[in-house]
Amino acid sequence: MSSAFSDPDGFRALLNAQPAAETEAVAAATARNGQLTKPPGALGRLEDLAIWYAGWRGTDKPTVTAPQVIVFAGNHGVAAQGVSAFPPEVTAQMVQNFEHGGAAINQLASTFGARLDVIALSLDTPTADFTKTAAMTTDEVTEALLAGWEAVSPDADVLVVGEMGIGNTTSAAAVAALLLGGEAADWTGRGTGVDDAGLATKTRVVSEAMALHCESADGLEVLRCVGGRELAAMAGAIARARSLRIPVMLDGFICSAAALTLEKTVAGALDHCVAGHLSAEGAHSRILSAMGKEPLLSLGLRLGEASGGALSLGVLKAAVACLSGMATFAEAGVSDG
Repeated sequence: MSSAFSDPDGFRALLNAQPAAETEAVAAATARNGQLTKPPGALGRLEDLAIWYAGWRGTDKPTVTAPQVIVFAGNHGVAAQGVSAFPPEVTAQMVQNFEHGGAAINQLASTFGARLDVIALSLDTPTADFTKTAAMTTDEVTEALLAGWEAVSPDADVLVVGEMGIGNTTSAAAVAALLLGGEAADWTGRGTGVDDAGLATKTRVVSEAMALHCESADGLEVLRCVGGRELAAMAGAIARARSLRIPVMLDGFICSAAALTLEKTVAGALDHCVAGHLSAEGAHSRILSAMGKEPLLSLGLRLGEASGGALSLGVLKAAVACLSGMATFAEAGVSDG
């Protein structure tokens, strides 16, 4: 086992000791942005995005040359209740598809020059049905957090994490409901495309989870009680990226629910994260609002597997290229008025 941490309390301690963006780099990037050959603010959110990235990378002229995309896969005991339009064996089948290069995320990662890693997490051992008991033991959630932590390449300069796991929109809905409150129906959507009966089942399952685990403590305890191995691994990877000052582009509903567990454990834990997109899963916007994140893209995606986060790499690359590659007024010999 890694020496990074040996239990959730050790992980909490690491979350409380994470580095911040470099203020000098932010100031330098802001100054540089103000001197580029364009009217002030003319590139809109691209300017803020590039300056944010520069602060985490510690330079006013950053580059994006080594993106990493990680897809974690896990199976859920609650899937046996019929919460998905697909059977649990599809998780392993899709992992094979990722490994053979046949999925959407393979094409998107390749398009934006990203390294893609696929990590299957004990697919033969689903988590427990969280309407009856906690989804994971302390050891199991720790193992999953560590799997995510150790999957991040120290050489990466931006990270995208995603997931594959039949039943995991139900798990994510339960996480959001326990951490943000409201009714089960507020957080439950059609996921892979369940019919009305399937949606009713999902809503019932989330409601039962809320009743059973209502006294769960912080985000990590909620993650243990109703999360999945792939959600925990995403949380571990996002935290590890922060420790390395690697910015993160968040994917959709499930990734955002995993990230929310960090924010609800230590406020500010997601300062190094940007919402890559708004998914078509209805409750995603509510999670992003709770985290204070405005999505870069809104294209009606609901695939998961890091697809929206990977797509947002194109926007990030464009923003950084403009900050670092454009000439200043002085360099171009253009009058700035």
